[in-house]
Amino acid sequence: MISLSDLPALNAALNGTGALLLITGYFFIRRKKVNAHKFCMLSAVTVSFLFLVSYVIYHNAVGFTRFPGEGWVRVIYFSILIPHTILATVAIGPLALITLYQALRGRFEKHRRVARWTLPIWLYVSVTGVLVYWMLYHLS
Repeated sequence: MISLSDLPALNAALNGTGALLLITGYFFIRRKKVNAHKFCMLSAVTVSFLFLVSYVIYHNAVGFTRFPGEGWVRVIYFSILIPHTILATVAIGPLALITLYQALRGRFEKHRRVARWTLPIWLYVSVTGVLVYWMLYHLS
């Protein structure tokens, strides 16, 4: 059974898995392996949804975790956390849903146009999510 204290590590693992799926899916589509691309991207959406559920459960129960670091590491932490949080809350949800919707409707030109923005932002949020976890729970 997973305990509440296990959720931050699970969240980081889900973020890391999402990033790997996004990168793999990108490489598949560049090689015109459409079914493999579709599998990776649908898996990335699923993993991200599971992350969101786990994240909400954890923070609903625990609240926010204060960063214990001081000095330059604190500046670095917040310079990663602030854009991560803004992009995660404002951009990724709508962009991912629009990108997914366009693909599922077979509107591949529109899908490609939105995906050019979605992929780098989503990848940034996924990777920085792992960094935020590491800095918050393992740096100090």
